[in-house]
Amino acid sequence: MTYDNVESRQAGGPVPDPAEGARVHALDRAHLFHSWAAQDGVDPIPVAGASGRYFWDYDGKRYLDFSSQFINLNIGHAHPKVVAAIKEQADRICMIASTFANDQRGEAARLIAELAPGDLNRVFFTNGGAEANEHAVRMARLHTGRPKVLSAYRSYHGGTSTAISLTGDPRRWPNQNAGGADANVAHFFGPYLYRSHFHATTEAEETARALAHLEQVIAFEGPSTVAAVVLETVVGTAGILVPPAGYLAGVRELCDRHGIVFIADEVMSGFGRTGAWFAVDHWDVTPDLITFAKGVNSGYVPLGGVIVSDAIYDTFRTRPYPGGLTYSGHPLACAAAVAAITAMKEEGIVENAARVGEQVIGPGLREIAERHPSVGEVRGLGVFWALELVRDRETREMLVPYAAGGGETRPVDEVVAVCKARGLWPVYNYNRIHVVPPCTITDTEAKEGLAILDEALTKADAHVA
Repeated sequence: MTYDNVESRQAGGPVPDPAEGARVHALDRAHLFHSWAAQDGVDPIPVAGASGRYFWDYDGKRYLDFSSQFINLNIGHAHPKVVAAIKEQADRICMIASTFANDQRGEAARLIAELAPGDLNRVFFTNGGAEANEHAVRMARLHTGRPKVLSAYRSYHGGTSTAISLTGDPRRWPNQNAGGADANVAHFFGPYLYRSHFHATTEAEETARALAHLEQVIAFEGPSTVAAVVLETVVGTAGILVPPAGYLAGVRELCDRHGIVFIADEVMSGFGRTGAWFAVDHWDVTPDLITFAKGVNSGYVPLGGVIVSDAIYDTFRTRPYPGGLTYSGHPLACAAAVAAITAMKEEGIVENAARVGEQVIGPGLREIAERHPSVGEVRGLGVFWALELVRDRETREMLVPYAAGGGETRPVDEVVAVCKARGLWPVYNYNRIHVVPPCTITDTEAKEGLAILDEALTKADAHVA
């Protein structure tokens, strides 16, 4: 399938208007409070428009979007079928409470349940991924009658109280100090062969030892106290960590053995990102709950949810579920989801993500790694990839230390600055550059972005020991 990116979808394309850009920037700095940032350091680029895999500023400069914004724009910018569906729904009904039946809400749930594995046949809609994880944990605790939840270090599950407590990256730390922590969350090490916590040298060893470690954590926490294990199927922000063969099946077996609910967080990895509808499909594993958001409608209107197994649904047949949201299954969001899923099926977008990852991005990144001593490892699948940057390939010392701040991030900042100057918008996190374009990326666009990244990595090479 070929995808055009003609900017004529937005009348006239990128027409420079620096004065308007200055006005938009001034409004932002006068009135916006930005997330995950020290406010005095915020200096956002005003964006004038977007189409396909590109967006542009008010100076007329275009950027190839290798970030998919927040790794959620799976179908690309301004997909005409999704835009039309939102407009059509707005003409009919913009809002109806979740206590009523609505055609788009029901159809979105049907399509999502049909894509999900096994007996995950019902959908509880939320506004986004953090709320999805909050409600999945609540369902697991009520279903089991147990308080504790286990999640991995090197993970991100959202910014609300339980979700940030589940999170295993440094964003959890200040939130715990702020009193927003869930005391019944414990963490464990997931598989990460490149930096194995278990001194493994092969994928088989990493799988076996990571599972043995999780089994020990369950034993020491008390199996009868553990309600759920929550895992990003493929770890996203914390590293694009693809689980080795057998790991997810082993987690499933441990959960079954101890009556623990297995929650797969597919907020980032779902809906085509890995070249499959859900990442669990790569390993033929069926969790008890799947959380989703982001790619379900590419964020055109906020939407997330929990896909619920029959067993957990049965818990609440006669017992009220103590939770809900005013905007659960918002008609505009659900109309966007129906249109997005339908377009992805009709246009082979998930298949495109798998093909481009296998034939273009993966081989291209491995070729780049051969030319740059700063690249320690390439990993990923679909349109979900990471380059791990190092100062020394032998010792694997990180180019930027874990949880680095201030001047420590300069080596990667320099790489990113070249990318942006050349018109490529990447994702980066500590010592990693992530390559996560929309699932609709063309071969030509992927190669264009990789060529820019190849050039930019000379900046990282300058810091190699």
